[in-house]
Amino acid sequence: MIDKTAIINKNAKVHPSVKVGPYSVIGPQVEIGENTEIQSHVSITGNTKIGKRNKIYPFVSINDPQDLKYNGEDTSLIIGDDNKIREYVTINPGTVGGGGKTVIGNNCLFMISSHIAHDCHIGNNVIIANNVPLGGHAIIEDNVVIGGNSAVQQFTRIGKMAMIGGMTGVLHDVIPYGLSTGNRNSLQGLNLIGMRRAKFENKDILGLSEAYKEIFASKNINENISKLNGSFQDNPLVKEVIEFITKDKKRSICTPFS
Repeated sequence: MIDKTAIINKNAKVHPSVKVGPYSVIGPQVEIGENTEIQSHVSITGNTKIGKRNKIYPFVSINDPQDLKYNGEDTSLIIGDDNKIREYVTINPGTVGGGGKTVIGNNCLFMISSHIAHDCHIGNNVIIANNVPLGGHAIIEDNVVIGGNSAVQQFTRIGKMAMIGGMTGVLHDVIPYGLSTGNRNSLQGLNLIGMRRAKFENKDILGLSEAYKEIFASKNINENISKLNGSFQDNPLVKEVIEFITKDKKRSICTPFS
């Protein structure tokens, strides 16, 4: 059902099953998949593709990047399936300098007044709480939880199943499965409860716990990694953390010493 006050450009591709509420505006390059619900006073512009069964709440704004270098280039935003995008959330498409694309996965929850900036890449099952802005080019991997009133600096990476405590300033990349808090974030340990709930092998969790102590035994992380003994080589969780740390990056790694 499309409310009679909604304004949908004739060139937009909106599946017949989509619901559009009062006073919402949908631009000409927008594509919306089946059974998605757009509630009242939502503005969606640009080259935006929204998947199936998403629920977008009142006063969400999907609009141009907040980047002074942006000059109207035809960049894009791709949103997957089964996401909940709550009131006053703002999402921006990519920029030419950042690859031209902002990407959001499936089954995410963006709470009230959170912001997804240009060129961000967000995985699946991500929860971003109230009033959290993500700076441009941030990478948020699967199953991450970011607590309310935190802020994530541009180009920051947050690894899979990491948890960020509320009111944290995220300036450093957070390893997969890490717990990070603080005015300027530091590492507080591992998300052991989350790993157990995800039914990871207990031996792998214990192995990661031991490797964590050695990786962050001193501030020379790369040297610490080089000294890890062979018993960790077959642990998939340890491998993920080491790959994350040694991958090319824009930000420093969050450590217990940060």
